[in-house]
Amino acid sequence: MGKKGVEILTLDVKSLIDVLNQALAEEWLAYYQYWVGARVMKGPMHDDIEKELLKHADEELDHAKLLIDRIIQLDGTPVLSPEEWFKLAHCKYLPPVDPNIEAILKQNLGSERCAIQRYEDIANFTNGKDFTTFNIATHILAEELEHEEDIESWLEDMRIFRQEVCKA
Repeated sequence: MGKKGVEILTLDVKSLIDVLNQALAEEWLAYYQYWVGARVMKGPMHDDIEKELLKHADEELDHAKLLIDRIIQLDGTPVLSPEEWFKLAHCKYLPPVDPNIEAILKQNLGSERCAIQRYEDIANFTNGKDFTTFNIATHILAEELEHEEDIESWLEDMRIFRQEVCKA
């Protein structure tokens, strides 16, 4: 990072790198959770939801790229080993052992809510102190909020569909 870039940071850079590595670990786990869940799930609306979950997976991978780039810009080292992902992540990976589409969506919803909290915390930590990381955090936060809304909508559609089937 350039001299002026270092000068304008008014926070503990080591702590920031630690938090960004935790988020990076969570993004890798979220990517895989979406990717594998989309492939093994079974149930109503499967084809449409699978396509969207794979898009979500790609967005989680994009988040990982943003985080890795920022960690390197801050002269840090991104987490280098998948074994470390589980140790660093506060948002846990939930294997899709139940292929029911609703079960997988509920797992993903919990993970999204954890990610929303993660990026809100990063945004609050960097607000007014590290503009670049703040912008990254708020960009990712906006996408995580969209993911939450998508999942909530699908679950609501399924609930309404079940009610209509039970009435018939």
